[in-house]
This record gives sequence, structure tokens and C-alpha cells, in this order.
Amino acid sequence: MKGYKRNLLLPPEAPKGGRPRIPDRDTLEGILYVLKTGTPWEHLPLELGYGSGMTCWRRLRDWHEAGVFTRLHQVLLDRMNEAEQPDWSRASLDSTTVPAARGGSQTGLNPTDRGRPDSERQVIVDGRGTPLAVLISPANHHDSMLFEPLPDAVPLVRNGRWGHPRKRPEKVYADKAYDIPRCRRACVQRRIKVRIARRGVESSERLGRKRWVVERTLSWFSRFRRLRGRYEVRAGIHLAFTQLACCLITFKQHARFC
Repeated sequence: MKGYKRNLLLPPEAPKGGRPRIPDRDTLEGILYVLKTGTPWEHLPLELGYGSGMTCWRRLRDWHEAGVFTRLHQVLLDRMNEAEQPDWSRASLDSTTVPAARGGSQTGLNPTDRGRPDSERQVIVDGRGTPLAVLISPANHHDSMLFEPLPDAVPLVRNGRWGHPRKRPEKVYADKAYDIPRCRRACVQRRIKVRIARRGVESSERLGRKRWVVERTLSWFSRFRRLRGRYEVRAGIHLAFTQLACCLITFKQHARFC
């Protein structure tokens, strides 16, 4: 982002001898190449100048552990908030299953997929589909288990001109999978209005006019081939890719509305 110095987002480089360090920009381009194309790390072409796949993998791991993508996402939301673009009047949340053939942490036997090990990607978006937070969980965990952590994961978005920082939407929309008293109580405790489709009473399709934006955002995540399945055994690497995709989607929303 223009206007933000490198050392505000990336961790400082540790001085050491040996080979010259591959520039961060080059390794970032290599990580983006893997994210967008789904190329295995070991097949990352050296002639592209991104460094080896292992170099990019280590850089992605280090940046994730340093919270780089979390801070970058907050910077983007701050910029959008300065332009009054996030639609805080309503938010929608939903999840999608991610096959995880290699297993690993944050996976579980999916009862809807013949007991295969899968993960779930859960996202909460504003009224225009801008992702506010994204989390992963095992597929054998009920969707409602992340109903509370998702709103709490929304960063405190600052406003550089006026008003107080905020992180709570005014209203949350969800389908009948979240029709549990605990979910409704969670919204009341956070002073958030809630609209959840009631089981056996109404169809989730009635909320489609409000919730279609979260379905669209989930499809945007699937455009990144590396996220169509979970290829990383380590949950941190998969989450790092997911957060990086979240930043890219937010950046496009920033360019579109600001």
C-alpha cells in the first residue's frame, strides 16, 4: 500500500551471512503465483526469478507467524473506512467445505462427504461483500461453533478523519444452520441485530436478497486455485494463503469503491 513503509508490515530482516537474501517482492510474487495457479511448491519455476519453492514457503510461514496478513487486511479496511465504503449496516456470514486429502490439523471427517478429511472456510462480509474476517475449522465442527468467533475476529477499523473506530455491523444475516439460541444470544450480547432463517418455518432463500454477497465472496476465494482444496498439512500455511486471498479481495473492493 502506498503511504505505508515496509517496516510497518513486514518483520525486520535478520542479518546473517551466506547467500544474498531473495528480495521480499520477488518471494511475494512467487507466493502469489502459487496461490493463483495452484502450482506445487516444488514445481515453482526457478527461471521466473522468485527463488525456490522452499524459500517462498518459508517466507510465507514467517510472515504469517508475524501477523503480516492480519495487519495488511486491517490497513485495507482502514483505507476503505476513511472513504466511508464498508457497509456496516449489515453483514452476512457463511461457510464452505474445503477438501483436505492430506489431512493435518484443523481437519475433520466430513459427515456429508463420506467421512473424508476436510476443512471449512468461514467468512463474514459487509453489505457489499467485502470480507471483514475469515477463519478455518474442521469440517466435523458445526457451522454455529464459529458464529461467535467470526464477528470477534473483525479487526478494529479506524477512521482517520472523524468518528470512533468500529468493528461491529449493525445487523447480521445467516441461514438456518445458525438457527440456535446460542447464536442469537451472542448477537444480543454484542448489541448486533440478527436475522436468521428459522428451521421448519421459512426458507433460507428469503434472505437471498441480503445474503447473496457472502456467497459471491466465497466464490471469489475459489478463484484462487490453491484454495479450491487444502494441499497444506500445516493449518498455518493454509490459513496464510486464505488470509492473503482475503487481502487481495479487499484490495479489489477498495479499488472498486474508493
